[in-house]
Amino acid sequence: MIFIISVVIYLSVLLGVGFYKSKFVKTGDDFVVAGRQASFWMLAGSLVCTWIGSGSLFGSAGLAFKSGFSELWFSSGAWLGILFISTIAYKVRKISQYTLTDILEKRYNRTAKILGTITIIISYMVITGYQFKGGGRLLSIITNGSISPELGTALTAVFIISFTLLAGMVSIMSIDIINGIVMILAIFISLPMLIVKNGGAGTLLNNIKMNFPDRLDIMGGHDPIWVIGLILPTLLLLLSESSIYQKFSSAKDPKTAKKAVIGMLTGVILIEVAMASLAVVGFALYMKDPRFWINGEIGNIINQAKAEEIILRLGFEKLPLWAGLLLINSGVAIIISTGNTFLMVTSTNTVRDLLQPIFKFSNEKIVKIQRYTIAGLGILAYLLVTQFQTILEMAFIAYTMIGASLTPALLATFFWKRVTTKGGVASILAGMLTTVLFVIINKILIYKSLTYSFLGIKFPISTDYIAIPAFFFSMLFLIFVSLMTEKEDKWRLFFD
Repeated sequence: MIFIISVVIYLSVLLGVGFYKSKFVKTGDDFVVAGRQASFWMLAGSLVCTWIGSGSLFGSAGLAFKSGFSELWFSSGAWLGILFISTIAYKVRKISQYTLTDILEKRYNRTAKILGTITIIISYMVITGYQFKGGGRLLSIITNGSISPELGTALTAVFIISFTLLAGMVSIMSIDIINGIVMILAIFISLPMLIVKNGGAGTLLNNIKMNFPDRLDIMGGHDPIWVIGLILPTLLLLLSESSIYQKFSSAKDPKTAKKAVIGMLTGVILIEVAMASLAVVGFALYMKDPRFWINGEIGNIINQAKAEEIILRLGFEKLPLWAGLLLINSGVAIIISTGNTFLMVTSTNTVRDLLQPIFKFSNEKIVKIQRYTIAGLGILAYLLVTQFQTILEMAFIAYTMIGASLTPALLATFFWKRVTTKGGVASILAGMLTTVLFVIINKILIYKSLTYSFLGIKFPISTDYIAIPAFFFSMLFLIFVSLMTEKEDKWRLFFD
């Protein structure tokens, strides 16, 4: 009961902040980009909270429980991406658009913007959906199953949708500071406490080495193709992460945007390494618990859905009460902050890119329209949750969808003068269709319990590898079509 009370209190505090900040929302800029007044600390903290979501708390942690420290290959893709976008953060803020797809329209055309918007809406609804799913699991754990994961998912959806409706980006960036502090305190207190409480790092690592030595191998017993398959989704997503570009536009000036990226990199590396370490410690403590194995057969196949709960299980079952409460509430912070941001960005793209050009809303009316859109998209995201079994599966597909579709065309905007409008459009379309095609083929074959081989590729293909062909075809069409079409002069805005 104490866990439930603490979560209710924490959510009440966040709602209070949201209600307070809603009084300051007067214009569309206030709602969408926080009036472009975000400071370094506010922006850096918000960027960290945007990235560290249910994908990290559940998906990455579950992968670390299953594969050990080799999971960090998955996380390292984001680190590389953050380093790379630090080189263009200044330019993005200087251009000062609302959304990433505004940049695509300036460099290519409206078709590129519409395709980018559709990609973002689909992918971000999946990402928002698995925040709902993560919240459902959290509520189920702290109530010992009294609230089912399904009911918990619905309750989380209602809260995130309601909160995002209040004050948009103003409230999101305000609570991200609170959430970031709770997240950092919880993770960096829990990790050493669990290690000391259970005999020290040497004892825990030796326990894993004696029973499952591959968990401590940097490759996790896999081949280099598996590593590439892990790095690509997070790398590509980070490079074309629309919520990050929208938050760049919230910075008070271009220099603040650039410095905030470095702050983000530091925070993300520290937190993700600590979270992976927590999951590995969790494996050492739970490796002989039948709940974490398919059909309870220890040493056979990991139950991925259960593995994804490892960090919350540690907080609920293995830590002293006060530390457990802090860790559980950090889970709440992670889920809420990421769900708010992705729902906000999805609605912004829908309104600014699809509806505004047709209906020509006034700046005052656009806030009301966006709130209706948030509610509608939130409901669709909730319905999408039912189509996937694990958060990791949802993360791989969403990351690949947006990363393979948008990253090549987006980076070419800033780094390749020869790219053409037709090349950019073809690249976005190729990445999008390849991802969708592979997912549909997988679903059909799994449903019919069939296997198939084509050009040496075995279907259904593991979600670990979908990013490779999707990125390949997106790059192929970008380069080939651009070289086959006439040079253009649209690059000057992005280079001068």
